[in-house]
Amino acid sequence: MAGSSEKLTFTGMGGETLAARLDLPDGEVRAYALFAHCFTCTKDIFAAARIAGGLAAQGIAVLRFDFTGLGHSEGEFANTNFSSNVGDLIRAADHLRETRQAPKLLIGHSLGGAAVLAAAAQVPEAVAVATIGAPADPGHVAHNFALHKDEIEQTGEAEVVLAGRTFRIQKQFLDDISQHNLDEVIGQLRKALLVFHAPRDATVGVDNAGHIFAAAKHPKSFVSLDDADHLLSRRADAAYVADVLAAWAGRYLGGNQAAAAESKLTAKPGTVVVQETGEGPFAQRIAAGSHSLRADEPKDFGGLDSGPGPYDLLLAGLGACTAMTLRMFANRKGWPLEQVTVSLAHERIHAQDCAECETKAGRVDRITRRLTVTGALDADQRAKLLEIADKCPVHKTLTSEVSIGTEMVASGGD
Repeated sequence: MAGSSEKLTFTGMGGETLAARLDLPDGEVRAYALFAHCFTCTKDIFAAARIAGGLAAQGIAVLRFDFTGLGHSEGEFANTNFSSNVGDLIRAADHLRETRQAPKLLIGHSLGGAAVLAAAAQVPEAVAVATIGAPADPGHVAHNFALHKDEIEQTGEAEVVLAGRTFRIQKQFLDDISQHNLDEVIGQLRKALLVFHAPRDATVGVDNAGHIFAAAKHPKSFVSLDDADHLLSRRADAAYVADVLAAWAGRYLGGNQAAAAESKLTAKPGTVVVQETGEGPFAQRIAAGSHSLRADEPKDFGGLDSGPGPYDLLLAGLGACTAMTLRMFANRKGWPLEQVTVSLAHERIHAQDCAECETKAGRVDRITRRLTVTGALDADQRAKLLEIADKCPVHKTLTSEVSIGTEMVASGGD
C-alpha cells in the first residue's frame, strides 16, 4: 500500500491530549478526510487503518484519532459521552484546518458515523459525509449494556464488558445519548452523503441505514456491504469500502478531476484566463500563457486560502517587474548587483493623510515598496536603482490612467 503515516497529537474538547495518525499519499494530496472510529474502538482498528490506507493510496489524506479515554488518548472514558465525541471530532477538524487543510470528507464507522453526521454542520469545508454501519439514533448503543441499565440508573454507573474489555459506563452517558435525535441534522446536512451498511449486520441493523437514507436529501447514495460483518474484519470488505468511497468522493472533492481541468485551462500568449475551480466560494485557476497559477481569498474572508489573493497577485506583478527592471539596468551598466528583494504591502488610507496625492477626499490606495539590494554598490548606484524602480512598466501602468473594457461573451468563447 502506497503512502506514509505520521503520528501526531491535538487537544480534545475537554483539554486532554488526543492521539492521532495521519495517513498520507506518496504524491500530491487531493483532499483531507477525517475518520471517526466505532464505539469503544480505537484509530488502529483494522477497518480504520485499512480504509485510511486505501484512501491515501488514491490521493486522499486521512486523519484518524482516538476519542478521549480510548487508545493512546488521555482522559477517562467514563467521563465521555456522544456530545464529547462530537466535540473531539470538531477539534480534530480544527487541527487539520490549522496545520494542513480543513477536511473535505468526513467518515464515521458505527457510532462514529452518527458522530460525523452530528458534527458535519460545524465543519463548513466538508462537502461529503460517509457512514459505515452507523446507527440512526446514538441511543442505539445502549443495547450493549441493557443488562446493566438498572444498576447504572440506581448507582450512577456500572462496569460493563464490551468486546472482551471492561468499561465504566455512567448515567450521564445514557442521559446524553437519549437527548440526540439526528433526523433534523441529517435533513439539513447540505452535503453529499454515502451510506454503507451490511444487510446482515448483527450489531447495528440495516434498518438504521434505511432511516438515515430516508431522512437525508439528495445527493445521497447507498452501498450494500453484502455479508460483511459490523467491524469489516475481512480485508476484502475494508478494501472495497476504501475503493468505492474514493471513487464516490472524487465527484465532490475535486482532486484529480480538478487538476485535470486546471491542466486544460489555457491562454493565448499575452493573455490571462481566470476560471472558478468550484472548490470553496472563491478559489480560481489561472492560465497565463503556458503557466498555471491559483488564486483564492484567505480563510478570514471565507476562502480556502488555496492561493494568493487578487491584491497579492497585483503586488507580485509589481514586485517582479521592479526586480527585473533593476536587474536589466544593473547588467547594462555592469554594476555588481548580486540580488534584488522587493517587499510590498497594500492598504487603503485617508486621502488627507497622503501628502503626494492629488485626491484630498475619501480614501486612496497606497502600496509601500521596500527594496533590498546586495552587492558592492556605492551610494550613488543605490540611489540610481531607487530611481529606476519607479520606471518599471507595471509601476507606470498603475500610476497612469488605465482604461478597462469589459464585455460578455458566450460560454466557451475566447
